[in-house]
Amino acid sequence: MANTPFELKGKSVYVAGHRGMVGSAIARRLAQEDVRLVTVARGEVDLRNQAAVFDWFAKTRPQVIFLAAAKVGGIVANNTLRAEFIYDNIAIAANVIHAAHQNGAEKLMFLGSSCIYPKLAPQPLREDSVLTGPLEPTNEPYAIAKIAGIKMAEAYRSQYGSDFINVMPTNLYGPGDNYHPEMSHVVAALIRRFHEARVAGAKRVIVWGTGTPRREFLYVDDMADACVHLMKTYSSAELVNIGTGEDITIAEFARVVAEIVGYTGEISFDSSRPDGTPRKLLDVSRLARLGWRATTSLHDGLKRAYAAYQGALVTAQ
Repeated sequence: MANTPFELKGKSVYVAGHRGMVGSAIARRLAQEDVRLVTVARGEVDLRNQAAVFDWFAKTRPQVIFLAAAKVGGIVANNTLRAEFIYDNIAIAANVIHAAHQNGAEKLMFLGSSCIYPKLAPQPLREDSVLTGPLEPTNEPYAIAKIAGIKMAEAYRSQYGSDFINVMPTNLYGPGDNYHPEMSHVVAALIRRFHEARVAGAKRVIVWGTGTPRREFLYVDDMADACVHLMKTYSSAELVNIGTGEDITIAEFARVVAEIVGYTGEISFDSSRPDGTPRKLLDVSRLARLGWRATTSLHDGLKRAYAAYQGALVTAQ
């Protein structure tokens, strides 16, 4: 496992997807580094448009790339917008990775997703479990697009010697999350649901699924710190999981969110809704060996996430 120091100082660093939860966290973390941050709005360059991406890269020639741009969503969005999820995410990965290679980028980090692992892979999920079994059907198109991006980064590394690395974040939450009532991930969905229930004085909140699946949650600014750490210290073909190494049942998690939001009513579970994968916990031993561990507790992270949600509500008014 290579542990080669890479100097970020003084470099032009492009964060693809800087408006999203993940990209904005990486941009916040890079503010602590002596770098020239490069971003471009979706309205100026659509990363799905090959000609636009190639043209922008040729003009800008960023030295370092964090590829955090993606079309993302929860179980419903993944299962409904299957064609968009596979097309958009393959196009983004293919265009940015190839443009980085064409324009002599010094280093690129591709951010995958823990849904790339087989539905029934042994827990906790090790990096070498990729492609060892069938995927979770509800998000298979997204997972396949992310696997394509990972394999592209690996291929450019092996064929051209490009310093392209892959990281696999677990379930993320925090400032900049998507709180859409149907299309959001579980953390944002529950924060919104419990907040609205508290405001309305609702006696009961219904949580999708049985409540029994176990999930791992990482505060997004911790994830960004891990990404910058790995960009500076890691160079190898093997992908690296980014997580806390701890999980919690959805039922238990819902009670923590309710407590932080101040909702005191009843919580019940709608078992007619899909549960998704029974358990998703990442093996983070490789990351620990590389010298990084998460520092934000679930309770503290959720308090910050709820404060960010409340702030966004005020801004929207």
